[in-house]
Amino acid sequence: MTKPLKILVIRLGALGDFIQSFYPFAAIRQHHAQDNITLMTTAPFVELAQHSPWFDRVIVDDKPHLFNFVGRLKLKQKLQGYDFVYDLQTSGRSSRYFRWAGRPQWSGIADGASHPHNNPHRNQMHTIDRQQDQLEKAGITLFPSPDLSWLLSESIKIPSPYVVLIPGCSLKRPEKRWPIEYYGKIAHYLMEQGFQPVIVGGQSEENMVAVIKEYCPQIISLIGQTSLLQLGGVIKHAEFALGNDTGPMHLAAMVGCPSVVLFSSGSDPLLTAPRGDDVKIIYQENLKDLSVKRVAQELKWVH
Repeated sequence: MTKPLKILVIRLGALGDFIQSFYPFAAIRQHHAQDNITLMTTAPFVELAQHSPWFDRVIVDDKPHLFNFVGRLKLKQKLQGYDFVYDLQTSGRSSRYFRWAGRPQWSGIADGASHPHNNPHRNQMHTIDRQQDQLEKAGITLFPSPDLSWLLSESIKIPSPYVVLIPGCSLKRPEKRWPIEYYGKIAHYLMEQGFQPVIVGGQSEENMVAVIKEYCPQIISLIGQTSLLQLGGVIKHAEFALGNDTGPMHLAAMVGCPSVVLFSSGSDPLLTAPRGDDVKIIYQENLKDLSVKRVAQELKWVH
């Protein structure tokens, strides 16, 4: 009997990128059905990864500082002993891990990789297409639809029918945010249409709630109150989701929730937009110029 291989998958974040990697995760698991697969990720995604069906073990990259010699030594130890590594992060940082891991069989962009993703157009490819192309060059040819039943097992009771609003995104990227006052106005519109609006997001976005409540006092806020696992269930059972170009909108598309995603010049939907049968993209160079009326008209498409 052949000894199982030790496989390492590297995917550090952010949330949207991590969710879009569900496709390669599933493909790697199917390809290495008899092997032992470890995921290296960052702390926010450990619970999600542990509940998924794709990994035997999950380890954390603490991203030690250059001068944190003890931390770097521990990280190098974590990277040792693998037969094959799929670097889905393909960053400068993760490419350095090739040497730290002892130069094993490697799929990625590191110099000297045994299975380099050397497509000259890789930076012009959508994340999902780029990662599939990378895996094909490493010998993986079957790409099953990810099983997401594990993601929908936890739920929170919310009055139906409800819609999910996702008004936040990275604090470092304010140009990707539709003005919060506009979300308040759209929440009021949705109440008039018979929908219960629910807002979700991280704890750092709590300050948005008061602004939205000025326009729609009946809003239900789950800001900072859901794990990523719970968020999957909440979004899955919504009538539709509306939000900025941010991680939870990728989750919405992944679980099949009809979605309207707002893009500005801050990111390119051709490269990063959520994908799904029921996903609509609205692009406006400056989101301050995207009217509530136009978004309301687009929402009629999903209900």
